Amino acid sequence: MRVIAYYLPQFHAIPENDEWWGKGFTEWTSVRNGKPLYAGHQQPVEPGELGYYNLLDADVRERQATLAHEAGVEGFCYWHYWFGGKQLLEKPLQQVMESGKPDFPFCLGWANESWKAKTWLDQQTAPDRMLIEQTYSEEDDKAHFEAILPTLRDKRYIQVDGKPLLMVYRPFDLPDGKAWTARWQQMAKDAGFKGLYLLGHVAYQKQIESVLAMGFDAVNLVPLGDTKRNICLALRHLPTLFRHLRGRSPLVYDYAKAIRVFASKVMKREEVVPTILPGWDHSPRSRMRAFVMNNSTPEAFKSHVAAIKRIVDKKQNDLVMLKSWNEWGEGNYIEPDKRWGRQFLDALGTVQNR
Repeated sequence: MRVIAYYLPQFHAIPENDEWWGKGFTEWTSVRNGKPLYAGHQQPVEPGELGYYNLLDADVRERQATLAHEAGVEGFCYWHYWFGGKQLLEKPLQQVMESGKPDFPFCLGWANESWKAKTWLDQQTAPDRMLIEQTYSEEDDKAHFEAILPTLRDKRYIQVDGKPLLMVYRPFDLPDGKAWTARWQQMAKDAGFKGLYLLGHVAYQKQIESVLAMGFDAVNLVPLGDTKRNICLALRHLPTLFRHLRGRSPLVYDYAKAIRVFASKVMKREEVVPTILPGWDHSPRSRMRAFVMNNSTPEAFKSHVAAIKRIVDKKQNDLVMLKSWNEWGEGNYIEPDKRWGRQFLDALGTVQNR
């Protein structure tokens, strides 16, 4: 099972975030702002042995790579932010490229969405104003491809079937998905590759066929949309749902039950790349509008990973995405924290080594 972990680079200050959110803003700002919203709610979460790190510290990146390798993670999928020639949060990967360290595989996940005032902080009360807009054009595609070409050519870059893996977060935002995939495949071939392995990210099972029809090689199904819908149907308690929809109460559900949809039958398809999820708690960002998977323990996570591995072991396509390595503000991270230490990493490693 090839496990690729989504990797958030927003753990260093940048001028844009300083302007928009205040001097020194990083993901840790959101994490520290977490508050318990109900009895037993584990907020705020605190990092473990790596501490409140800065990703511009090469030693931190080396330690992350060592932890990931020991747990059976093949590489990191760095979230990549490109806005019409302007990149954001690019420095950690840039330093990895320049230094050649750590010697640990990676790929890119293009987070092709506009940044608005609600993106990183309190999504319940923040004004919904545009900070930087995601735009599209054929000329911009060419500039974008040229900008990432050295990264695609790096010896550490992850490939599938001999092609560099490129993930697109919001394929439905592409003005013409078919034209986009055709253009990028041709640019890759012109650059000497066999092509690209294009992976589209979706939150609902019903979106799979539409993304494949655009020309994507596969779909990474992260069924949080399906999960939340199923929970709403299962609750059958309208006052609870109304309170959540009005921003008065988080939607809380048991992790072990919520995670079952991540191992549904559709994951058996070769074109579908499953997801393993150590937890979900979006409350540091969205407060009372948050969806929280409660009781996510290392043991429950190990059962979840084992269920995915049983599916993948019967497929030719053995790719699996881990969401995520370090999305602390969304409560989906596998790095050590103060509560569990390395136990989530150990759970993954145990299943991988069976």
